[in-house]
Amino acid sequence: MQQGTGRPVFSGVAIGPAYVYRREQRELPGACGDAAAEQKKFDAARETARAQLTGLFEKTRREIGEEQAMILDVQIMMLDDMDYLDGVRDMIAGGASAAQAARETGDAFSAAFAALEDPYMQARAVDIRDMAERIVTILCGGKSGFSMTAPGILVAEDLTPSETVQLPKDKILAFITRQGSSNSHIAILARIMNIPSLVQAQIALDPELEGKQMIVDGFEGRYYVEPDEATLAAMTQKRDEAQAYRLRLEAYRGVPTVSAGGRRIKLLANIGSPEDVKTALDCDAEGVGLLRSEFMYLGRSSFPTEEELFEGYRSVVEQLAGRPLVIRTLDIGADKQVDYFGLEKEENPALGYRGIRICLTREDIFRPQMRAIYRASAFGPLSVMFPMIISVEEVRRIKAFCGKIQAELAAEGVPFGEVELGIMIETPAAAIMSRELAKEVQFFSVGTNDLTQYTLAIDRQNAKLDEFYDAHHPAVLALLQTIVDNAHAEGIWAGICGELGADISLTETFLRMGYDELSVSPSRVLELRKKVCESEV
Repeated sequence: MQQGTGRPVFSGVAIGPAYVYRREQRELPGACGDAAAEQKKFDAARETARAQLTGLFEKTRREIGEEQAMILDVQIMMLDDMDYLDGVRDMIAGGASAAQAARETGDAFSAAFAALEDPYMQARAVDIRDMAERIVTILCGGKSGFSMTAPGILVAEDLTPSETVQLPKDKILAFITRQGSSNSHIAILARIMNIPSLVQAQIALDPELEGKQMIVDGFEGRYYVEPDEATLAAMTQKRDEAQAYRLRLEAYRGVPTVSAGGRRIKLLANIGSPEDVKTALDCDAEGVGLLRSEFMYLGRSSFPTEEELFEGYRSVVEQLAGRPLVIRTLDIGADKQVDYFGLEKEENPALGYRGIRICLTREDIFRPQMRAIYRASAFGPLSVMFPMIISVEEVRRIKAFCGKIQAELAAEGVPFGEVELGIMIETPAAAIMSRELAKEVQFFSVGTNDLTQYTLAIDRQNAKLDEFYDAHHPAVLALLQTIVDNAHAEGIWAGICGELGADISLTETFLRMGYDELSVSPSRVLELRKKVCESEV
């Protein structure tokens, strides 16, 4: 029996045959001596790549969600990067084949991005290499993708974004990769698929591993190859107990989210697109506590119109059929970039031009979004919250703007409903000023991911800092208590919509603090309800 360790990104136990993923190795063709012919081949391959990626984008958005599809949107935009295209053109003119030029230019650009200090730009290195390799594959007549004949455990060095979204998800029992991080594409997919997975695993990609029985223990961060009988028996029991636990959670479907101590809390879902509403309802969420409005701005080359925004928001409202909906206004910037916004490169985008800072300085962006939101409110309950708030002055500017929108719509005879205004509390400034801010709005929703990042001065996108990133830090918990206390002191409700909301080790803490709502990934709803119902708080 061989065994080893890795960093777990989703708990559970999987048992099945190993599938070793190895990229096709190919010899690149030499130049044919006709630079114009090679350039023509490259241009044709680039358009084929664009068509493939666009199709994958739509498929991924339907089947997995908007955030994963955004990975491919970045690559589609990179196909038009003039620096990359000029580099390829220069190499072809110098005698290289189209495939050589595509790969070597991609490698050079990828290495340059990987060497940058900005974690967001470092992450783009993978996208550049992935995009370039797709063009090379097309030029060499190869095929992209991976097939599995039966359910099993996928073992790989790493997986590029487009490889990740093309995997046969119905057959994958677990992932093991030698590289990656808890925030890598494969880790995100594992959490969406609810399958045990390890990254940074100490495992050799030996061809002889193919087909051997494997076990992945996502609870302990361990794997076993050709386990002995005792290990197999123990892990089988552990897997069966985990599956039985998931079945027991079904008993909490439709049950009021009330603790044994009589504390009632709302349990809602975080979603990224209208297609995600069905998943949220299937998982028994009581509504949507966070709709990431970026979904309307991705996968396109120009700003959505007011009508497009309205139709998207109305679709969500109607699907929820009277259940609550909270829309977060556009939070582009930082780790979410869209080329047609024309945002300048920043040294520290996490502290830069993002969220409400864009909306308050770009009325051409803010106005159609707010008009669409108010129009959608005529079809059902709808609230809106604004990200990256740091001052009372910002909130007053927002409220004045919303008043103008309401007056416009009323003058035009356009129907709209009551829209609660809330703010995201995700900066230490907002947390400290929360008593004053609570006098201006009707609710708070805490974005714990950013609140933790800014409180601890740790870039949450930087995998090297994983060991220092502590969402349970006493400073973070103290701010969370301050926020809800100040909200209640001014008569408004407070919820949590960041990842910490699904951390069941803190559920009783949040109940004791007095939080009124938790909004989490749909797959965590039943587990969290069970925890609440069993709590004595």
